[in-house]
Amino acid sequence: MTLVTLADVLRPALAGGYAVAGLVTLGWEDMRAYVAAAEAENVPVILQAGPSCREHTPLPVLGKMFRHLAENASVPVVAHLDHGYTAEDCRLAIDSGFTSVMFDGSRTSLAQNIDDTAAIVEIAHAAGVSCEGEIGFVGYSGGEGSAGTDPDEAAKFARDTGVDAMAISVGNVHLQQDKEGGLDEDRIRAIEAVTTVPLVIHGGSGVPEQQRRALAQESKVCKFNIGTELRMAFGAAMREAVNRDALRFDRVTILKETHDPMVAATRRVLQAFKGA
Repeated sequence: MTLVTLADVLRPALAGGYAVAGLVTLGWEDMRAYVAAAEAENVPVILQAGPSCREHTPLPVLGKMFRHLAENASVPVVAHLDHGYTAEDCRLAIDSGFTSVMFDGSRTSLAQNIDDTAAIVEIAHAAGVSCEGEIGFVGYSGGEGSAGTDPDEAAKFARDTGVDAMAISVGNVHLQQDKEGGLDEDRIRAIEAVTTVPLVIHGGSGVPEQQRRALAQESKVCKFNIGTELRMAFGAAMREAVNRDALRFDRVTILKETHDPMVAATRRVLQAFKGA
């Protein structure tokens, strides 16, 4: 059994100069491919259930799916709740067998975010589960803008909440479909100078691969969340499978053909986070 917590994989990453991918899942096909890719690259992987995934599949079911994959994997696997917005979200994930929860209080005031996150940390740690928090709102491509993380606030947040990992806003945005942006490395350096907590980049699909690789090896950024680019790879593979034969209707037959392309796309993502 290789089911582990977020702290179990991020502490070695911080010490060893590499990062771990938090891969956003939407269903069985992608999460199975993610684990197969991690095994092929011999790296740990974080399976993440975000809000849209949870709308489609209940958390107790996702917990069993994640744990089944972990128990049969040859590499460490984290079962992670992404963007839990309430204490109830986090409690349900913990009760459903998740080993890590991310509480997102980034839309609230600093004081409220600290109080709420600290309460979740206490609940999680009592259950032997890790907790990630977010300081500085990370926006969305074509939607809400990001609010950059203030280094002094980040230091206070990390100190007062006891989080195992801290998501920061440094030019990253969710749902970005290209890699034409880039992160504010000066802000990252300022934040990592005042905290020892592993840092997390949400919206990692929009970060150029060269910058991902450099930050993974040379900064306290130990976790990159990747969703959009792998969703795009899945969509392309399924479209090709459907269009190959207009008379096919069995979805199992169609979905099987997404596996190999998804494994290949995921392996390319994982390779950028390895150490030097």
